[in-house]
Amino acid sequence: MTNLRAIVIPGFIVALQACSHLPAHPPEKTASPTQVSYVSFQTLDSAKPLSEAAILRVPINAPRPMPAVVIVHGSSGVDSRGISYAVALNNAGIATLEIDMWTARGIASPADRPKGVPLTLPDAFGAFKLLAANPAIDAKRIGITGFSWGGVVSMLTATKPYSEQYLGKDMKFAAHAPNYPVCWVYNRVPGYEFKEFTGAPILLQAGELDTYDLPETCPALVKSLGESASRLVTLMVYADAGHGWERTEPAMTIDDPYAHLGKGGKVLMAGNEAVATKSRAATVAFFRCSFGIGACP
Repeated sequence: MTNLRAIVIPGFIVALQACSHLPAHPPEKTASPTQVSYVSFQTLDSAKPLSEAAILRVPINAPRPMPAVVIVHGSSGVDSRGISYAVALNNAGIATLEIDMWTARGIASPADRPKGVPLTLPDAFGAFKLLAANPAIDAKRIGITGFSWGGVVSMLTATKPYSEQYLGKDMKFAAHAPNYPVCWVYNRVPGYEFKEFTGAPILLQAGELDTYDLPETCPALVKSLGESASRLVTLMVYADAGHGWERTEPAMTIDDPYAHLGKGGKVLMAGNEAVATKSRAATVAFFRCSFGIGACP
């Protein structure tokens, strides 16, 4: 693990030393001073562990040990979505660790991504262990959020078999907040079993215009879990949102074999600022409630 130099300026976060593994983010306005460090950690892949880069953001004035959230990117890699959630969480007194799964694997485009999301679960659990070893972080209050591919990671890390495989029985993520995590895939494709849970709460946010699923796919998934499991899951479906609603990059259409309930096809990825604002606020409120630092609905 390597911590690199960073500077703290009230109202801004600026890293002084570049990192070859992560694209540089522009300075972002933030309501509280935040220390930003470029770090690396080992994934928990027993066959082929990777050294993976990440950006650690620690609110200076938050009480310690503080809660933290791992942020997991989508198929396009680290982009505008991660920093927007990181700043919102930092302003709420929550540290963040935004990981870069693709550079460690030499992946230059979504077409080269791994064959399945479960292959990247060692990354998320390795990030958990990095945070848990940090004295500024409360190991019992580490959550995870992600977008699309990262949303699937956020879902699967909530299952007991995967959690115990990588962390054992004494540690687990405290809360999960997946965004548009391709709901049709669970309990239909091997490796994507979503049945046995760690007991941590889950905030699932989806859009009715997302062409990976149908408008009723995510509600049907939650209903299928049964009453006891569905009590762990809070589902929010946004009427005017498609896949990638937080992106500030230009809209684009992709072709993905996982789209349209696994039949494959086109997916429009376009930002929706109003929905993005709502979803970030919901995510922050969810983690504040789960970590015991804010009111619960």
